[in-house]
Amino acid sequence: MLGGAGHAATNPERSSPALQGPVRTCVGCRERAERSGLLRVVAAEVDAQWCVVPDPGHKLYGRGASLHPSLSCLELAERRRAFSRALRLQNTGGPLDTARVREFLTEKQQQVPEVSR
Repeated sequence: MLGGAGHAATNPERSSPALQGPVRTCVGCRERAERSGLLRVVAAEVDAQWCVVPDPGHKLYGRGASLHPSLSCLELAERRRAFSRALRLQNTGGPLDTARVREFLTEKQQQVPEVSR
Protein backbone atom coordinates (compact mmCIF):
# COMPACT_ATOMS: atom_id res chain seq x y z
CA MET A 1 0.00 0.00 0.00
CA LEU A 2 1.30 3.45 -0.88
CA GLY A 3 -0.35 5.49 1.86
CA GLY A 4 2.19 7.58 3.72
CA ALA A 5 3.02 11.22 4.08
CA GLY A 6 6.48 10.92 2.56
CA HIS A 7 5.92 8.45 -0.26
CA ALA A 8 6.79 9.87 -3.69
CA ALA A 9 3.81 8.24 -5.39
CA THR A 10 1.32 9.96 -3.10
CA ASN A 11 3.28 13.16 -2.43
CA PRO A 12 4.89 14.31 -5.70
CA GLU A 13 6.28 17.58 -4.33
CA ARG A 14 8.64 15.60 -2.06
CA SER A 15 10.05 13.48 -4.85
CA SER A 16 13.44 14.29 -6.38
CA PRO A 17 13.65 16.03 -9.75
CA ALA A 18 13.08 13.76 -12.72
CA LEU A 19 16.34 12.10 -13.69
CA GLN A 20 16.60 10.32 -17.02
CA GLY A 21 18.37 6.98 -17.19
CA PRO A 22 20.14 5.04 -14.44
CA VAL A 23 20.60 6.92 -11.17
CA ARG A 24 23.51 6.45 -8.74
CA THR A 25 24.53 8.12 -5.47
CA CYS A 26 27.87 9.89 -5.13
CA VAL A 27 29.85 8.38 -2.25
CA GLY A 28 31.30 11.81 -1.46
CA CYS A 29 28.41 14.25 -1.26
CA ARG A 30 25.64 11.58 -1.17
CA GLU A 31 23.65 13.34 -3.91
CA ARG A 32 21.82 11.31 -6.51
CA ALA A 33 22.76 11.91 -10.13
CA GLU A 34 22.57 10.24 -13.49
CA ARG A 35 25.14 7.52 -14.01
CA SER A 36 26.56 9.33 -17.03
CA GLY A 37 27.50 12.33 -14.86
CA LEU A 38 29.41 10.28 -12.29
CA LEU A 39 32.79 8.59 -12.35
CA ARG A 40 32.80 4.88 -11.53
CA VAL A 41 35.65 3.70 -9.32
CA VAL A 42 36.62 0.15 -8.39
CA ALA A 43 39.05 -1.43 -5.95
CA ALA A 44 42.14 -3.13 -7.33
CA GLU A 45 45.07 -4.81 -5.62
CA VAL A 46 48.33 -3.27 -6.81
CA ASP A 47 51.64 -4.45 -5.30
CA ALA A 48 49.80 -6.19 -2.45
CA GLN A 49 47.96 -2.98 -1.50
CA TRP A 50 44.32 -2.20 -2.21
CA CYS A 51 43.71 1.04 -4.05
CA VAL A 52 40.81 2.81 -5.71
CA VAL A 53 41.15 3.19 -9.48
CA PRO A 54 38.97 5.18 -11.90
CA ASP A 55 36.80 3.30 -14.38
CA PRO A 56 35.52 5.96 -16.79
CA GLY A 57 34.43 3.35 -19.35
CA HIS A 58 32.44 1.30 -16.80
CA LYS A 59 34.29 -1.81 -18.01
CA LEU A 60 36.40 -3.02 -15.08
CA TYR A 61 35.13 -6.01 -13.16
CA GLY A 62 34.20 -5.96 -9.50
CA ARG A 63 32.04 -3.92 -7.23
CA GLY A 64 32.02 -0.24 -8.13
CA ALA A 65 31.19 3.04 -6.45
CA SER A 66 30.11 6.31 -8.05
CA LEU A 67 31.70 9.70 -7.50
CA HIS A 68 31.14 13.16 -8.96
CA PRO A 69 34.23 13.96 -11.06
CA SER A 70 35.41 16.70 -8.69
CA LEU A 71 38.18 16.88 -6.11
CA SER A 72 35.75 18.18 -3.48
CA CYS A 73 33.64 15.00 -3.65
CA LEU A 74 36.80 12.89 -3.58
CA GLU A 75 37.97 14.66 -0.43
CA LEU A 76 34.55 14.20 1.20
CA ALA A 77 34.61 10.49 0.38
CA GLU A 78 38.13 10.15 1.82
CA ARG A 79 37.17 12.00 4.99
CA ARG A 80 34.05 9.85 5.45
CA ARG A 81 35.99 6.65 4.61
CA ALA A 82 33.23 5.94 2.13
CA PHE A 83 35.27 3.95 -0.38
CA SER A 84 35.98 1.03 1.94
CA ARG A 85 32.29 0.82 2.86
CA ALA A 86 30.95 1.22 -0.68
CA LEU A 87 33.45 -1.24 -2.15
CA ARG A 88 33.06 -3.60 0.83
CA LEU A 89 36.75 -3.73 1.68
CA GLN A 90 36.72 -2.91 5.37
CA ASN A 91 39.39 -5.39 6.46
CA THR A 92 42.27 -4.10 4.34
CA GLY A 93 44.35 -2.87 7.25
CA GLY A 94 43.90 0.84 6.63
CA PRO A 95 42.41 3.38 4.26
CA LEU A 96 42.41 2.65 0.55
CA ASP A 97 44.93 4.47 -1.63
CA THR A 98 43.07 7.03 -3.77
CA ALA A 99 46.10 8.53 -5.57
CA ARG A 100 45.07 7.16 -8.98
CA VAL A 101 41.61 8.71 -8.74
CA ARG A 102 43.12 12.04 -7.61
CA GLU A 103 45.53 12.00 -10.58
CA PHE A 104 42.69 11.20 -12.99
CA LEU A 105 40.52 14.05 -11.67
CA THR A 106 43.41 16.52 -11.70
CA GLU A 107 44.22 15.65 -15.32
CA LYS A 108 40.56 15.91 -16.28
CA GLN A 109 40.22 19.36 -14.71
CA GLN A 110 43.34 20.56 -16.53
CA GLN A 111 41.88 19.42 -19.86
CA VAL A 112 38.70 21.46 -19.45
CA PRO A 113 39.27 24.92 -20.95
CA GLU A 114 38.33 27.82 -18.74
CA VAL A 115 35.28 29.80 -19.83
CA SER A 116 35.95 33.53 -20.07
CA ARG A 117 33.22 35.87 -18.96
